[in-house]
Amino acid sequence: MLFNSYSFIFLFLPITFIGMFWLGRYSHRLAALWLGLASLTFYAVWDVRFVLLLLASISFNYGAGYWIGLCRNAGTRQAKHTLVAAITANLLLLGYFKYTDFFLASANQLFGSHVPALDIILPLGISFFTFTQIAFLVDAYRGVAREYNFIHYLLFITYFPHLIAGPVLHHKQVMPQFANPATYRINTEHVAVGLTIFVLGLSKKVLIADNLAQYATPVFDAVRDGHVLMLAEAWMGALAYGLQLYFDFSAYSDMAIGLSLMFNIRLPLNFDSPYKAASIIEFWRRWHMTLSAFLRDYLYVSLGGNRKGPVRQYLSLMITMLLGGLWHGAGWTFVIWGGLHGLYLTINHGWRKFKSHLGWHDGGRMARLSGGALTFIAVITAFVIFRADSLTSAWSIFSAMAGVNGVSLPTSLEPHLSPLISQLQLDVRFNGLLATTHGSPLRALGVIAVGLALVWLFPNIRQMLIIYKPSWEDIAGIRTPSPPPQGRLTVLLTWQPTLDFACACGMLFATCVLCLTYVSEFLYFQF
Repeated sequence: MLFNSYSFIFLFLPITFIGMFWLGRYSHRLAALWLGLASLTFYAVWDVRFVLLLLASISFNYGAGYWIGLCRNAGTRQAKHTLVAAITANLLLLGYFKYTDFFLASANQLFGSHVPALDIILPLGISFFTFTQIAFLVDAYRGVAREYNFIHYLLFITYFPHLIAGPVLHHKQVMPQFANPATYRINTEHVAVGLTIFVLGLSKKVLIADNLAQYATPVFDAVRDGHVLMLAEAWMGALAYGLQLYFDFSAYSDMAIGLSLMFNIRLPLNFDSPYKAASIIEFWRRWHMTLSAFLRDYLYVSLGGNRKGPVRQYLSLMITMLLGGLWHGAGWTFVIWGGLHGLYLTINHGWRKFKSHLGWHDGGRMARLSGGALTFIAVITAFVIFRADSLTSAWSIFSAMAGVNGVSLPTSLEPHLSPLISQLQLDVRFNGLLATTHGSPLRALGVIAVGLALVWLFPNIRQMLIIYKPSWEDIAGIRTPSPPPQGRLTVLLTWQPTLDFACACGMLFATCVLCLTYVSEFLYFQF
């Protein structure tokens, strides 16, 4: 089931909401169970067969975590042995569904064999609920996870706002909220703020991300089919996809936080204006924040982190990002994308050490702007590999972005520019993809320009509603990368419970509903 669907908005959500708070008047346990069963129904709409797999995974990990807690309290070595065995079982399950066909294809290519693919269907959200449960097992071993209420654990894993595409949750972030009696009483402020965040996130998906897709998809499809791109169209495709992914993932993350707040549960931030980052290190503190934290805490630190010298640190960074890339998808393009970001991070850390050694300061506004521009270009360039169907396609796009194939302009400009181009003897053509792509190329540039303005000049949704503390970090007092809201535009857009804001959100919601004319999945569903 999709957040951006009629069945979710007008059927699932109101029934789940009413049922939880009605039952909450009589029994908190029944209300939590209702929400857990509703979440399983939400998952079953996609493919009911995998509900059994999800329940088996939940039961296994709950039992393993409970046993680890008992062994830890008893001071026996079985806690560590159980932890290793349980994590191995989780990784084997994830590996079987997600990577078996990838490894078979790679082995066939390497050894010239012809082992047929198994065509295994990837269960939706398996990467997210597997990592969430691995984090629970480690927290149980460390003594952080201390509550073992099975209904709460079932809800912790299946909770529908985060089940399909994150955030990756930790026990301490939500289990205390499930145990809080106030969770099961309607809070009108939370409902109003949560609905506002949901509507704003829905508008990002329906009105922005899906519109950008019509300019990104034809470019990458054309390269896949053997078309040779030129400069302008290659950059148009790369920018359109980078913005599409940004608004698509940002939309899901906002909608998850808004939906959860309606149920009095605050989820952790998973997206914090990453294109405003002034370095690649900062980018990864803002993009997919819970996954970045998971990889840092459970993989990078375990590999040695920055505790054993720069060589070990850079090696740990590279391994972590390569595996992070593989987590995103079973393909060499994802692995190389992860390796490229590992290289980026290594250069960034090395540059910081070099500046520190020479006693250089970080610079002022211009230094941050130039760092932000360089980071943005590096990220957009890497996303070409992320999106391309093959390394050959990615290289073709890179060549076009470098101007190797010349420049293509819309045919509408040919009568006006042909004399000038002939006089200057420029390598410009009017018969490239820009002449045939869906819609007007100038409209595409306009949509991209609007997207960049929203990314760089406007506050994010959390900043617009910060006084209502919509995220878990807000109530936990944890500092986040985004600076406090400031500037006239932020003040103007800061949400208030007034009739003007209600009418504006209502009209925005109506516009989104009218645009729900076709199924459009979130991009991170495939990861």
